[in-house]
Amino acid sequence: MRFIPLELESTLRQKGVWPESRLAWASLYMIALDLLLFAVQLLTRSVLPRVSASLEGWVTSLSILAVILFMIAGARRLRVKLLWRLRNRLIVTYVFIGVIPVFLLVVISIIALYLFAGQFASFVITSDIATHLRSMEASNHIIAHSLANQSLSGLRLDSGVVGLARPRRPEWSRRQVCVWYRDEVQPNCSGPEGAIPFDSPAFITADFRDIVRDHERLYLRVATAPVAAPEALRVITSEPLDKNLVQEIAGDLGQVVVSPNANASQSFLSIRSEQTIAAGNKAGSNEKDTGNDRAGQTFSAGTIPPAENFFDRQVAFPIPLQVVDWSTGERQRAGALARVETRPSVLYARLFAALGDYAQGVEYILFSIAIVFAVIELFALWIGTRLTRSITSSVAQLYQATTHVNRADFSHRITVTSHDQLATLANSFNSMTASIERLVQEQKEKQRLQNELAIAQEVQAQLFPKEISQLESLEVHGFCRPARTVSGDYYDFLTLNSGKMILAVGDISGKGISAALMMATIHSAVRAYSIEGIPLLRQAESALQSSHGGDSGSSIVAHREAAASTGFRRGAALSEIPGAEVSPAVLLGLLNHQLYESTPDAKYATLFLAIYDSATRRLTYSNGGHLPPILLCHDGSVHLLDCGGSVVGLIDNVDFREATVELHPGDLLVSYTDGVTEPENDYGEFGEERLIQLVRENRHLPLPRITEIVTAAVDDWIGDNEQPDDVTLVLARAR
Repeated sequence: MRFIPLELESTLRQKGVWPESRLAWASLYMIALDLLLFAVQLLTRSVLPRVSASLEGWVTSLSILAVILFMIAGARRLRVKLLWRLRNRLIVTYVFIGVIPVFLLVVISIIALYLFAGQFASFVITSDIATHLRSMEASNHIIAHSLANQSLSGLRLDSGVVGLARPRRPEWSRRQVCVWYRDEVQPNCSGPEGAIPFDSPAFITADFRDIVRDHERLYLRVATAPVAAPEALRVITSEPLDKNLVQEIAGDLGQVVVSPNANASQSFLSIRSEQTIAAGNKAGSNEKDTGNDRAGQTFSAGTIPPAENFFDRQVAFPIPLQVVDWSTGERQRAGALARVETRPSVLYARLFAALGDYAQGVEYILFSIAIVFAVIELFALWIGTRLTRSITSSVAQLYQATTHVNRADFSHRITVTSHDQLATLANSFNSMTASIERLVQEQKEKQRLQNELAIAQEVQAQLFPKEISQLESLEVHGFCRPARTVSGDYYDFLTLNSGKMILAVGDISGKGISAALMMATIHSAVRAYSIEGIPLLRQAESALQSSHGGDSGSSIVAHREAAASTGFRRGAALSEIPGAEVSPAVLLGLLNHQLYESTPDAKYATLFLAIYDSATRRLTYSNGGHLPPILLCHDGSVHLLDCGGSVVGLIDNVDFREATVELHPGDLLVSYTDGVTEPENDYGEFGEERLIQLVRENRHLPLPRITEIVTAAVDDWIGDNEQPDDVTLVLARAR
């Protein structure tokens, strides 16, 4: 039972929206079930709220599943629609082979450049901090040696002495110097006002230089213990790692954001500068900078430089800072984190700062290389486009050519302009269509010939006797089965009067139309000569009766016997034989001359002619090169009727002899063509002996039945092979 009308289905199929796959039908069933449950949920929301609530999960699940199925079905349909055209397939192939690798290389290059820039920014920050620490260490060594010399002179190392040992440079205004001498618990320190004092931990036993965390703050600290001091002496210089120091170290690099409280497990990419900090930095830029930040708070220093061009985008890089816990001496590889927000132009200027004026040359070289790569890529794209068009145009021409072939237009040819494999394919297609066109014409010609052969077969069938006037003392039967459409064999029964009958059996050389035409010629000539000979006989009888006083019978017989004994030659015309009666030898002579004059040299025929006289039961015959007919006598003897001459139509002036035999009741005459006795198989030819044996065993049967038995035996002998020649069999039995 159909729920969708055929007209609607046909319309949907034409528009391409009818579901064809099982997945599409499953999606439709799923959405239908989902809509049904949704409708039930709406209807039961006020009446059965529990049922409605329980259906909500099913509706959601089915909706998600239906959407997923529809997406999969849509993706498949889009893929089929998109990739149906060869051009689209090639474009997709080029995208995967050419564009995507280039894109991946570009992305990898960008990522590599980004990482390189990040590493370079990290190197700039860490190297500046290391340089600052080395500067502090050098100054600290000077202070330590100065204080060691003063301790040797007996001077007490108090805060004033320490302060006098400090350098007077501006950067030392933020640094605090503390000295531990002998067993003093409290150090003597000198530094900025309000500086937070610090202890000397136990792990400081030698020179030290690093970033430390003390009371949730970051410091740059160096420690020196002079060997030349007579007693224990430690000098530690500390400078807070705050906004001012960061501004001084990397102020021209961009904006640097430092997070002192980051631990080792925190991801580098999770560090962000808070917008409130940036806004506070801008708002408080005119306020007095104290140089102190709150403990553990993230701070930023510097500003992001303006972009030099469109591609000079803002980039950010996280930098892990190695920090030493001042209280325990534990070294943390990512104890603090920093992030640099800058632009590629700034890093480029820093990278090539040492080159000076040569940096512009390097820039030109890199720009030239980029242009060369771009030109190569565009050239490759142009070549790929040209190749794609050449391939798709050739395929399109082949497709259009197939549509012409589908419409039976085999004259269409593809224009070939290239010299590649597709051109060879197009030439092959043109050759194929030309061959098909030629075959179609040949098939039409063959069909025409077959139609003509069918007509010829119908015409030839009319030539064979349909209704035979059987004589009182002789019954006859003939059979002919062509090997092809028409036959080159011939047989005929012609009744001259109530007591005489002409029997003719022949075989034309060759097969097909030419043999059939020659067979028709012989058929017409035999009938014409036979019928015209009767009035001539009557004229001769009248003349002889007048000249011999009515005793014409003996003369006629004498002349006939003379003709039979001497034969008929071309030089002896019918009118020259007084009282000549129609005879087989005479007919063969006339036919031989006519065929010799009117047919090619290679055309000839074998012909057996016989006249049976019912009154005397005598059979007068002449054999023109035909297979000798077999006469099976009533007493069991076998005779071959071979009196005659050569084949008809091959040689002129041939003597044809005739003979007469008397037929007794029960005698059976078997005349045949080579299509009966010459078929071969693995055991040899069918042969005359086998034919004689078959006819002898079945001679008491009706003549049509004997014909059936013989032809069936010939067919069995041939087997599955093709019938090699026409099969003709003529039987005559005296009664």
